[in-house]
Amino acid sequence: MNRRYCLSGISTLLLFSATLALADVYPSKPVRLVVPFAPGGTTDIIARVLAEKVHLALGQPMIVENKAGGGGSIGANETAKSAPDGYSLGVATVSTTAANPAINPKIPYNPVTDFTPIINVAATPNVIAVHPSFPARDYKGFVAELKKNPGKYSYSSSGTGGVGHLQMELYKSLAGVFLTHIPYRGAGPALNDTVAGQVQIIFDNLPSALPFIKDGRLIAIVIAAPNRLSQLPNVPTFKDVGLEPVNRMAYYGLYGPKGMSRDVVDKIHASVKKTLELPDVKKRIEETGSLIVANTPEQFAAQMKAELDVYKTVVAQQKLTLD
Repeated sequence: MNRRYCLSGISTLLLFSATLALADVYPSKPVRLVVPFAPGGTTDIIARVLAEKVHLALGQPMIVENKAGGGGSIGANETAKSAPDGYSLGVATVSTTAANPAINPKIPYNPVTDFTPIINVAATPNVIAVHPSFPARDYKGFVAELKKNPGKYSYSSSGTGGVGHLQMELYKSLAGVFLTHIPYRGAGPALNDTVAGQVQIIFDNLPSALPFIKDGRLIAIVIAAPNRLSQLPNVPTFKDVGLEPVNRMAYYGLYGPKGMSRDVVDKIHASVKKTLELPDVKKRIEETGSLIVANTPEQFAAQMKAELDVYKTVVAQQKLTLD
């Protein structure tokens, strides 16, 4: 009897040990990374640069999947509703975790409680750029043209409720100009139409707009960044032109659904941080004008909350709605 009970206890212990061993081998299959915007925008660019090399540290491929729509809310909601096992993550942006939730009372997730923040990958400047056919080539001329022709021009953004939308609306209110908003299902389609001249102005994240600026298909007017950029030394910041409240950079981080285990979060965090230290990855991200952040989950959670508070204030003060 005692021997039988002893064997039973050993079997239970072995089963428990095997379960722990399985838990320790995360990830045992590819990890899905949802980009909540169409291909071609900054969110997509940052995600693909990271995903291309993160398997070296993580031990499994990271598969990028674009889920555009709703100013990023469709993809973000998919991440929020995923199983918290670490195999379905999302790219957290200012649009999906702050700007859109601040303006849209029907957003299907709570940006503070429905996610597990993991790491802020990079901070990215934003830019107002114009099609070369626009009458002005610098900030002074840009403002003068808008004030001379109120309502004549439109601007494109990655979507209603996105950071491009709310930052441009904040800019309009402070600069005393009027522009019509043309929302798209991501920065990629918005860029395509602006470069083609269908819309003459865009408020975009710099990494996706920079190649078009460099080859002269777009003209940079003003940027949201702490200082002037080496890539665009003659382009002023919003602070330079006296509009410091608009001088906010965007973030691109990784998060998962709420309830993820700390062990899995730590494994992903360490793998991403190690990947961002690779010289070629660091170079490719910094060449876009972005700054690598690689902070802790707690620091990223605090950033997300602070940015949400900022845009809630913008929406209330400017009385912005989705209509």
